[in-house]
Formats: sequence, structure tokens, C-alpha cells
Amino acid sequence: MRICLLSYRGNPYSGGQGIYIFYLSRALRDLGHEVHVLAGPPYPDIVEGVHLHKLESLNLYESELSSWEDILRIRSPLKLYEYLAVCFGTFPEPFTFSVRAYNRLRGLMPHYNFDIVHDNQCLAYGLLLMKRLKIPVVATIHHPIPIDREIEFSLAKNLWDKFRLMRFFSFVGMQYRVSPRLDRVITVSHSSAEDIHRIFKVPNSALRVIYNGIDTDLFNCDGNSPKEPNSLIMVSSGGGHTKGVPYLLRALEMLRRDIDVKLTIVGNNHPESEQVKLVKENGLEDIVTFTGGIEREELARRYARAEIAVAPSLYEGFGLPTAEAMACQLPVIAASAGALPEVMGNDGETGILVPPADSDTLAAAIKRLLDDEQLRKRMGEAGRKRVQENFNWERAAKKTVEVYEELL
Repeated sequence: MRICLLSYRGNPYSGGQGIYIFYLSRALRDLGHEVHVLAGPPYPDIVEGVHLHKLESLNLYESELSSWEDILRIRSPLKLYEYLAVCFGTFPEPFTFSVRAYNRLRGLMPHYNFDIVHDNQCLAYGLLLMKRLKIPVVATIHHPIPIDREIEFSLAKNLWDKFRLMRFFSFVGMQYRVSPRLDRVITVSHSSAEDIHRIFKVPNSALRVIYNGIDTDLFNCDGNSPKEPNSLIMVSSGGGHTKGVPYLLRALEMLRRDIDVKLTIVGNNHPESEQVKLVKENGLEDIVTFTGGIEREELARRYARAEIAVAPSLYEGFGLPTAEAMACQLPVIAASAGALPEVMGNDGETGILVPPADSDTLAAAIKRLLDDEQLRKRMGEAGRKRVQENFNWERAAKKTVEVYEELL
């Protein structure tokens, strides 16, 4: 097949969506398909043999317009809309990307005649335009963004914060209208499928659950790396509140009275980032370290040196970092939110599940595992076995192709 994948933010540093596009495109290529990726900045990492078509964007969340030369970049109506939308505090990238992707796709069709278009959670109006080209359009929805919006609203400190969030999440209304009109919707867990059906009203007949894979060759701790005593690791590519950072920090405050505990957060280390501010507010700079953006190989090394992985998120559609840590034979302490129990399996086998937003129980679970090396070892071994049996990119790609074949 000739497959066209869409990803408006495909870089792995942008979170699970970037990891998904890298591994799925590679696995589809390995199955013998011709794979093209249409992407906006920050552009994705892709392997040799996958064709990348870069779409322009003002990318105002990564850069600033600082000169007249930059200002001249907004001469087109779409760029002007993008610029003004960001000025008003909204997030226009999904919409503007979808329009650019439609225009590029229309130009590429005479040369490539794609069999399928597969969107990576853009869910914007341009996808409906693509259906006019008589190509089946599939989308992966990792989880419904309205859940993130609800969590952020519940944690907002004042009316101004709620108003700001309402503006930023204004694109969600578009996702409500687009999602039920797609030919198929792939999602990455049964938990997420239930939420997509409930929130976006996507018919169950159009939903397909395909678990993410994990690169078990890369995420494979051989046991030769020395462990840092009492060390924890968590990956937080998004906002600190939705990833449960405040509750983990409170747990650390309780633990540090008795244990010399250390936490590494793989994520944004900018001094003005939400997570860094939370650490300073709690006076924990001496025991919490931020890595900033790191390569996958470095992440695997970080897992190898840690004793426990922590995933205190208030919601996850899948939880790639949880599965990656399990592949590295790390026991995981995770909140029983969203798909995390589905990824980890039964409580007590690969790690410990705790109620979300419960710092006391989280602290007790961390102490229990730090005090029991044999339990950590047993859970770590069970975690790797579970990943090997359930989360495989070749299997994910084959099941994705089956969805394409349904439509063709």
C-alpha cells in the first residue's frame, strides 16, 4: 500500500504522538509498504525509506516573531489567522496544519495515488476535505483531549486561569464535530475507546483498539548498570498538574524525613516551566532533577540507573513511559487512572497501583518498594515479560494494516 501519515507535531519531544509516528512508520515500512509522513514543526524523526514531507508553520509556541523579516512571514491569510489566534491565546495548529496537509495532499495525489490517509490526533476540518479526494481517512485518537481540559479546569486557581484555558482548548469543539465523521478511529487502549465513544460519540462499529508497541531492544536493562540508591524516575512531557507532579512532590516531602530519596523528571527544565516552578515552591530543588529533552538511548540509560518508575498521572490514554520502564525491568508505581491499570496488569504483579491524587498512599507505596529489593526485582521481571507479550510494534502495524484493508 501507499500510506500517508499525518502528524502536526511529530517530534518525540512533543510526547507520545511523536514516538507513535516514529515507530509506526518504521514498522509499516518493514512490512513492505510505501510510507509517507506529512508533518509540521517540530518535525519528526523518521527512518530511512520513509518519505517526509515538511509542512510550514509559524510554530509560534517554539519561536517568536522578532523582526520585520519574521512579520513578513504572515502575509498569507492562513498565516495571519495562525498569528492572530495565538495572540488571542488559542491553539490553532491542528486546524492550520490540516488545511496545509489537505493542500499538499491534493498536490501529491497525481504522483502517489495514496491508498489511505492516517491522521495522528489532529482531528481538524482539513480531514473532512480530504474525504472529498475519495481516499479513506483513518485517525488515531490516543485519548480524548476534553478529559485534559476537565482536569485543567478543576485545578485552575481562579476565573482568569479558567478563561485562559477555555480559550486555549477552543479547538476541542472542532474535534467533537470531526471525530464521528471519520471512516475509522484507532485508539491505543480499551479505556480510551470507552472514553472516545462516550465523549466524541464515535460509534463502536468504527472504533478499533490497537495497543502501542515498545522497542524492547532499546528499552532493555541488562542489569550491568549500577542502581542509584533510593532513586525514582518519571517522564512528564506535558503539564505538571495533569501528570500528577504536585502529588508526587508532596509524597517526597513526607519521605525525605526518613529516606534520602532522589527523583529524576524527564521533561522540560526551563526555569519558567510549570513543573520547575512546582519544585521550587515545594523547596525540593536538592532532591529533584530535570533532564530537559533527551534522546531515547539516554532515557533507557536513565531507567537502568533508577530503582523505581513513578507514573502519578491523573489520566493517560495509554502511558508509554510506564510500559518503557516495565521493559527496562523497573517496578512501576502508577495512579489507577485511565489506561494505566490496563497497561500494568493486576495490582501487585508488575508494580503498585494507587488512587490518583493521593499523596499519602503514593508515599507509602514508594517506601514499601524502596525497602524491599526482592519485591522490586520480581515486579521488574514480570513487567518486562508483560511488555514482551502484549506491546509489540510489528503486531501493532499488522493490526493497523488490517484496519486499512477493512476500508479498501
